[in-house]
Amino acid sequence: MRSGIAILCFCVVAGAAEIPAGAHVALQLVNTVDTRTAQVGDYVYLHTASPIASGGHILVPVGSYVQATVSRARRSGRVSGRAELAIRIETLTFPDGKEIRINPHLSSVDSAGSTQKVDAQEGDVKQGPGHDADAERVATIAGTGAAIGGMAEGSWSAAGIGGAAGAGVGMAVVLLTRGKEVELRQGTTVDVVFDRAVPIE
Repeated sequence: MRSGIAILCFCVVAGAAEIPAGAHVALQLVNTVDTRTAQVGDYVYLHTASPIASGGHILVPVGSYVQATVSRARRSGRVSGRAELAIRIETLTFPDGKEIRINPHLSSVDSAGSTQKVDAQEGDVKQGPGHDADAERVATIAGTGAAIGGMAEGSWSAAGIGGAAGAGVGMAVVLLTRGKEVELRQGTTVDVVFDRAVPIE
């Protein structure tokens, strides 16, 4: 009799439960996705790395399966244009196989040693500008050219010519090289936020 009452109470609580608006959950990438190869419609697989709890109950346990799709992917340009990646989170599957539709937005993402981060207005992941790295690359190659020119001719004018040539080579390298891509590697953690409550029926 007691076990029957316990089961009945659990069913009532579970039927009335919902993921509250404003809830955060950490999701971990199961597969790698990046702007170098991603196409709109590609699947992205994740699982919950933290639970969702409300009212003293765990509503979504760690290890629940999440599926998303790529909704926009843009490669980094050679001269201008930063890499952008947007994913749409669509379903949440519980360990018992129960599936619900969800649509939280990205709040933050691991930088993976780069300047990529979530754009708060658009909700996608964007790579930071690479102007500093480009300038450093041009300066390095120009310096190398100046050193080689100076050693070859033994004069400051030759060093100047070598530096100019090196700068030209450096600029050509920059123009022919794309900037960094957005990359969400396997194991990367993203934080998502629910904009509205989602019933767990």
